[in-house]
Amino acid sequence: MLSAALGLPKADHKIKIRRGLSVRARDGAILRTDHYAPDQDGPAVLIRTPYGRGAAAALIGRLCATRGLHVVVQSCRGTFGSDGRFEPLIHERDDGVDTLDWLRRQPWYTGRLGMLGISYQGAAHWAIAADAAPDLAAVVAVVTTSAMRDLTYAGEAFSLDTVLTWTELLEAQTVPWLARQVELRRGQPRLTAGFAHLPLAEADLVATGGTVPFFQQWLAEHAAGAAYWRDRVFDGRLAEVTAPVAMVAGWHDIFLPAQLDDFQVLSEAGARPSLTIGPWTHGSPGLFAATLRTGIPFLVGHLTGDGPAAAVDITLTGRPERRHAWPAASTPTAWHLQPGGGLSGAVAPDSAPDEFTYDPADPTPSVGGPVLVAHRAGPADNSGLEARADVLTWTGAPLEHDLTAIGPVRAEIWESGSLPYRDVFVRLCDVDPAGVSRNVCDGLVRVAPGRFPEEADGVCRVTVPLWPIGHVFRAGHRLRVQVSGGAHPRWARNPGTGEPLGAAVTLRSARRRVFHDGVRRSALFLPVETAAVAETKS
Repeated sequence: MLSAALGLPKADHKIKIRRGLSVRARDGAILRTDHYAPDQDGPAVLIRTPYGRGAAAALIGRLCATRGLHVVVQSCRGTFGSDGRFEPLIHERDDGVDTLDWLRRQPWYTGRLGMLGISYQGAAHWAIAADAAPDLAAVVAVVTTSAMRDLTYAGEAFSLDTVLTWTELLEAQTVPWLARQVELRRGQPRLTAGFAHLPLAEADLVATGGTVPFFQQWLAEHAAGAAYWRDRVFDGRLAEVTAPVAMVAGWHDIFLPAQLDDFQVLSEAGARPSLTIGPWTHGSPGLFAATLRTGIPFLVGHLTGDGPAAAVDITLTGRPERRHAWPAASTPTAWHLQPGGGLSGAVAPDSAPDEFTYDPADPTPSVGGPVLVAHRAGPADNSGLEARADVLTWTGAPLEHDLTAIGPVRAEIWESGSLPYRDVFVRLCDVDPAGVSRNVCDGLVRVAPGRFPEEADGVCRVTVPLWPIGHVFRAGHRLRVQVSGGAHPRWARNPGTGEPLGAAVTLRSARRRVFHDGVRRSALFLPVETAAVAETKS
């Protein structure tokens, strides 16, 4: 029934499952592995995961194996029976290459390899993709990236919600099932307390009951160019991957900007990857359905014959129209912040700046957006957020016609603060005729001495990249831009002191100014679709 609902290729193979196989890494560590074997020799699909070999991985194993593909599901080092300690990213290349060597020695393996990875699994596969030639014939990369540092320190701040939630999730995998369900039903109070706790170096202890080594390292190794990350990002060899790649992404996913960077690198290298983007968050059920609907036929096709041609299939938000090109043909269009809270395409007249106070002891909260847990993610009513005194808003007039925006979004905010250490958060919202404001995309940048040029009076022009967009603002709706000093706990609050990330406990409030005049032209630049893409609509 599931196969029919997803339109998957016919399943006509009986399968056998061998569980808990021992794959020996070069240092002697045993990596526990399950093998889903169809009733014939053939190509293989590799899934390396820290999340266990059951549930989603088992379902994918069965769906592929009944269609003639051998599936090898392996627990990453230090997880679910595999030896060693789980240390994110650092072992994935060596362990992955050793697994490829094991695979090539199997009598049933015929030399063609596919890989499917969701989230961290995808990063583990990018670690070995360039080394998997000539076997590698297909890659399915779902809400993932080859460079995970970009997510961890988005805007050179610290993605607290995502990192601490992931830390807690990994630690919870060792907790008995019933105890875990009790914690979830209580609303994860320890995780919530961890978000609020200072110093951050104790947040893992509060959230999980123990000190987590990688969380401590990520707090310490936040500087751009830190040597720690050199062997933990895999974008340096991404252009060497020539196998067909299918990417599945979500507009409200934590990895979207970095995943689209990967798409661009592969495209410029001539790999012609496929791309599917939909209205999904990182853990939404629709995302997993899209993974099966896209990924299974892609793997079966490319591993057993002629696979599907490269394609782009983007479903917009606001109205579920589809487009078939990325990047789309669009024109960056400035929406200037105006005095009195207006927003328009005209440059603002000379006017006084708007002001607010950011107090890290009462940090501006994050509402919806791209976070790890689905029920906290995605579009949300921003009314309560916009009512706060520490959130400034500028709103346009009702649109006379639909406005479609597809592509990268950025804001240029002329601002100053009474402290040199501060954050600039910018959010674009869609306000419906009833006045409900829902977030579409956003971004945050950390300001510190020397990071942005400063004028004599202390004013900086701060460029804030927002999440990419694919959205229809309907006629009668209005655009709204928010500017504030943070979005906690999605990003760790800026204490205003410049203290080390993990050690800061002193909190200093700051007076903030946002300028909008004929010289200091604060604006959001929206990629407005051009008429040239009319033929890509469906």
